[in-house]
Amino acid sequence: MSVYVIADIKVLDDSWIPDYASNVHDIVHKHGGKYLSRTSNITTVEGEPRDTSLIALIEFPSMEKLQAFASDPDYAPYGAARKAGSVS
Repeated sequence: MSVYVIADIKVLDDSWIPDYASNVHDIVHKHGGKYLSRTSNITTVEGEPRDTSLIALIEFPSMEKLQAFASDPDYAPYGAARKAGSVS
C-alpha cells in the first residue's frame, strides 16, 4: 500500500536547500519514491496561515520503502542539514 510524506518546512537558514534539492531526489527514487509536488508557492484558503516556507508531497510504495529512505546513510547528511536549517 502506498504511503505519503507531507513535508511542511519552515526554513530558518536556506544554505542547505541547493545541496538537498540536487541530491535527495535521487535517493528518494532509489527507494521507489516519487515527488508528487514541491513548492514554495503556498496560499492559505481557509483557517489560520501557517509559517511554512516549503511543502513537498512524496509517495512511497510502502512504509518499508519510506523507512529505508529515511534510514539510508546516503540521506543522513542531507536530513541533518535540513533539520539544522529548518523546522519541519
